[in-house]
Amino acid sequence: MKNKNAWASFAAAISGIRQVAQRERNFKFQIFCALAAITVCGFFHAYLSSLQIVAVGLSIFFVLTMELFNTAVEAVTDLCCGTTTHSLAKLAKDAAAGAVFLAAIQAAVVAVWVAITIIGQLL
Repeated sequence: MKNKNAWASFAAAISGIRQVAQRERNFKFQIFCALAAITVCGFFHAYLSSLQIVAVGLSIFFVLTMELFNTAVEAVTDLCCGTTTHSLAKLAKDAAAGAVFLAAIQAAVVAVWVAITIIGQLL
């Protein structure tokens, strides 16, 4: 179903994010981690470069975007396959979960980089 105008498209996108935020435990945890990272960056912003702040922001959006895609893949797979187990359905779900995992690793690398910078400047 195609939206009639840009505002309807934006509303559908916001609705999708809101639904995932309400239903998915992992997304809630990732939002918590994002808020914690933003708080830490805000508190120690004097010790961080613009590049590090941008890297943290992009990492946050990357992880949340991957989780939204993962949820979409899981929902469509469940809709198509129901309760039956199919090897391709498992592959789709596992691959989408793997994408989230890789995004989380990337975010953790950025977090360690930022933490080392902060600790190094405080010592």
